Amino acid sequence: MAQASIFEQILDPANRANPYPLYALLRETPVARQPDGTYLVSTYREIVALLHDRRVSSDPRSHPELAGAIPEPEEGMPGPPLSFISRDPPEHDRLRELATRPFGPPCAPGRVEGMRPWLTEITNDLIDNIAGRHRVDLVDDVAYPLPVTAICRLLGVPREDQPRFHHWADAIVETADPTTGTFAERQRKRAQVNAELGGYLDGLADAHARRPDDDLISGLLTDTGPHGPMSRADLLSTAALLLVAGHETTVNLITNGMLTLLRHPDVLDRLRREPDLNTPLVEELLRYEPPVQFLSSRSTLADIDIAGITIPKGSPLALMLAAGSRDPARFPDPDRFDPDRTDNAHLGYGSGIHYCYGAPLARVETQVALSTLARRLQNPRLVADPPPYRPSPSLRGPRHLQVDLDTVAPVTETAARERVLR
Repeated sequence: MAQASIFEQILDPANRANPYPLYALLRETPVARQPDGTYLVSTYREIVALLHDRRVSSDPRSHPELAGAIPEPEEGMPGPPLSFISRDPPEHDRLRELATRPFGPPCAPGRVEGMRPWLTEITNDLIDNIAGRHRVDLVDDVAYPLPVTAICRLLGVPREDQPRFHHWADAIVETADPTTGTFAERQRKRAQVNAELGGYLDGLADAHARRPDDDLISGLLTDTGPHGPMSRADLLSTAALLLVAGHETTVNLITNGMLTLLRHPDVLDRLRREPDLNTPLVEELLRYEPPVQFLSSRSTLADIDIAGITIPKGSPLALMLAAGSRDPARFPDPDRFDPDRTDNAHLGYGSGIHYCYGAPLARVETQVALSTLARRLQNPRLVADPPPYRPSPSLRGPRHLQVDLDTVAPVTETAARERVLR
């Protein structure tokens, strides 16, 4: 039997807990063609160059394996079209501008930051629910419910519908696992789930059109700026994007963060004493233990010469972001977790025009979650190291993170004063 390639080993669940030695081996050949024709790119400089290259397409309709066969939702089943991050310019640029205006700077600079007190309240409520227990699962009890609660609030989803969003997020994330069927099969399953999700979001958009509120869907529906408002179809795909991309990746970032802090108790203790450490700490986590390990949805629109290799037009690409963020040619001592690291231009949220849309929200959520957990969990200890991991090699994070602790500290008076009504 032939020995598994390095990439096959990365895909193997047996290596999920620590793929980083394999990424180091990948970097010895910055651009490597795989038997299926995919080109793996694993060094920082080359990844950044391709993320900024307009000859690289993010549109799955350009993916040669699909051969132009992206399935449409069945007749009578509304489903959102491709999200803007899965489109190329000029469509991408126009839709991204529309999507950003009610979400973040410069048009809505305070929306995400203004959620910080409310996120602190929700995190404290989740931690209150585990008070009195001496063994908890930080995934199920905190990291999993927090992001979907935040996204539902941002979109204006009624609280009673939130469990449905958990189901849809799980189903769509499963389609991102390259070990599950062919690319075309995963796209068909994703289209089916999108049709169901799209039907719900369409009804929600109807409700917000009748009674606009201070939420993202209402903002997209009533935008009076250039090119606005966003079409109903594109609004549905943007809402679905925020749900899925903003949920699973943030769950993994929070969980990877707590796992890393429990492995570095000196840093955990610093975070308790120095709340402002949470900002550089989260940036270092995005470099050191990123929730998105690689992107495999790109293809070339022309021949591209890079690192002494010509990647032919029509070739699928796998951009190994986690390998690039530990490239010693870019980051000194890259395998050391260092929240005081400077010049930390990591690839945790990608780069270029397709930079992660939900990054501002994910950063605030993770800063709040880690600071609050560090302050309130007394003497937390890992039950298993490594913990069990989710199956996906690209969206990597523990499925469970069980922790033993002495007790849960009460909310401080300062934190209590910051609480706001939901």
